[in-house]
Amino acid sequence: MNIGAGKSVLISGAGIAGPTLAYWLKAAGFAPTLVEHAPKPRGGGYVIDFWGLGYDIAERMGLLGDINRAGYRMRELRVVDAHGRRVAGFGTKVFNELTGGRYVTLARSDLSRLLFGTIKDGTETIFGDEILALQEQTDHVRVNLQQGGERRFDLVVGADGLHSAVRRLAFGPQQQFEKQLGYLVAAFEATGYRPRDEDVYVMYSTPGRMLGRVALRDDRTLFLFVFAAGSEAPMHDLAAQKAMLRAEFGDTGWECPRILDALASAQELYFDRVSQIKMERWSRGRIVLLGDAAFCASLLAGQGSALAMIAAYVLAGELGKTGQRPEQAFVNYETILRDYIAKKQAGAERFASAFAPKTRCGLLFRNLVITAAAIPGVARFTFGRDIVDRLRLPDYHWPALD
Repeated sequence: MNIGAGKSVLISGAGIAGPTLAYWLKAAGFAPTLVEHAPKPRGGGYVIDFWGLGYDIAERMGLLGDINRAGYRMRELRVVDAHGRRVAGFGTKVFNELTGGRYVTLARSDLSRLLFGTIKDGTETIFGDEILALQEQTDHVRVNLQQGGERRFDLVVGADGLHSAVRRLAFGPQQQFEKQLGYLVAAFEATGYRPRDEDVYVMYSTPGRMLGRVALRDDRTLFLFVFAAGSEAPMHDLAAQKAMLRAEFGDTGWECPRILDALASAQELYFDRVSQIKMERWSRGRIVLLGDAAFCASLLAGQGSALAMIAAYVLAGELGKTGQRPEQAFVNYETILRDYIAKKQAGAERFASAFAPKTRCGLLFRNLVITAAAIPGVARFTFGRDIVDRLRLPDYHWPALD
């Protein structure tokens, strides 16, 4: 394949993977274009714990100061019973020790905003549009955009998440690749909610259900629901989603009635399945997948954003290194990351079942493990293999940064 002098790359998705890839592609001498279905950068959503190699890449992008200012230094995970009494928990000092202090909690939308800020002034970005069709030719891909009509690009990257349109168009229906982990997740924000526990993640569970809250700046509180999926999720119906949450959590204790009251007035609700994406190949011809579109580990894994950034860095670096041989770059990209991603997905499956155990015995065991994590050395044994990154980032030459 001959990319040609323009090295044009269309990236579908302006969340985490897409802007990170655009940044490093520009550094490697490519000309990326971002297309995003949403009419503007997304807000809301949920908070993530950010550490490891993703943190390292953010540092290389000059974003650590902004990320730390936008983030939160959580000091405790606290599990409570139906009366709000603490039954388990631990301080987060152990995570700081495991990560060398390179650990922060922040809103995923804030990370996305900061990443987008690195490329917005010099990268063509198309909001409110989406890819309808892809037709690969010998030396380019013909792309049919809903609003923008037909355009030609040397390469196309699907960085458009769990429900990737690029994956569907180029590889087939989502059900071929999606492994559902048996849970649904929802999140929303409310202003003025009380009580507030600053820098504490408070979690309440009953068998198959978990509801957590965390205090944010500007008197906001984020609520996260995780529950065992008993039926198909109403993916695009806000009223039906709220009704499902009321049905699942309306008969439980703690602060659930007040939280559901706050839910009633919410205009935005993140709602999705807890799933993984597993594929034999992440590329086909001139089309390649990135981040959750290629290897979603699941929202509950806690590292999806970092994995997306790591993969974006490697993909851009390999494209720059191999020059006009993208097929070799795609092979290298998969070779470097396959085993690493597989281990992260395996850890995520273990974590998902522990997040909202489906039996009372499972809850008791989960709480014992959480309590034991406060004992020196136990956390390293229990969580260390999933927290400490074993991958070594390759070194690449970035001509535009010289």
